[in-house]
Amino acid sequence: MTGRKLLSLALRRFHDRGFTLVELVIIIVVLGILGAFVAVKYSDFVHQSKVEATMAEMQTLKRAIVGNSQIASGGKYTDIGYEGNLGAPPARLEDLAVKPAGVDEYNKISGLGWNGPYIDPDNDDYLKDAWGVSYAYNPGSRTIQSTGSGQDIIVSF
Repeated sequence: MTGRKLLSLALRRFHDRGFTLVELVIIIVVLGILGAFVAVKYSDFVHQSKVEATMAEMQTLKRAIVGNSQIASGGKYTDIGYEGNLGAPPARLEDLAVKPAGVDEYNKISGLGWNGPYIDPDNDDYLKDAWGVSYAYNPGSRTIQSTGSGQDIIVSF
């Protein structure tokens, strides 16, 4: 046999061979295991991202209610929030975006009255956590609570 015929015969055998059923099953099992691992990691990543987004939003709500004591000008706090302007926390979270009935407008001389909005009124997302569950707001116990994650996330103010 010539070298060319041997090469042609070897290539034909390799080309006709293909994969066996056992090899295909092993590949499918390995891909399934890798897919399951990636799905679990992705799920953990999404859950942690939602927890962090919810905590950041709750901190924003807290700052809207009590202000930020780190911001001062001329020896006075300039970001005193809803509570600093009105002397009490809002009765409901919606009061941070829309002036409640019976509350006076802000008076620049006395520094009292509703000086809002304290949070973006065009975005109603501030009322719900990252899972779409409404926050449990309690001005009496001074807490904002999220239950959407399956575990309670609580911010006190």
